[in-house]
Amino acid sequence: MRRPRDYDAEMKLLTDKAKALQDRKLRELGQLVTATGADALGADVLAGVLVRAAAITDMVQREEWRTAGAAFFLRGKHTASAATNTPRRAKVAGSPQPAAGAAGAS
Repeated sequence: MRRPRDYDAEMKLLTDKAKALQDRKLRELGQLVTATGADALGADVLAGVLVRAAAITDMVQREEWRTAGAAFFLRGKHTASAATNTPRRAKVAGSPQPAAGAAGAS
């Protein structure tokens, strides 16, 4: 006779696995923010940029951002740590860019 499945144990295992994946995703997102230098921005500014980026429906703009993101990851870890020291400013549609001589201009 077969032993009945322990659904409670299986659910706990799946719940623990989902939590571990969520924790990993959150940790990697934090590492990405730090590696890009975006941790220098205030939380409200960073949230505003992300809200605007999520609302963009222009596929050309999204493709440009995707290409820039892929290039960032291809540069490697040694360059990513350098990005923390010299943050790059991504142009967000509708956001003003600092003047060339202004403080904080890249």
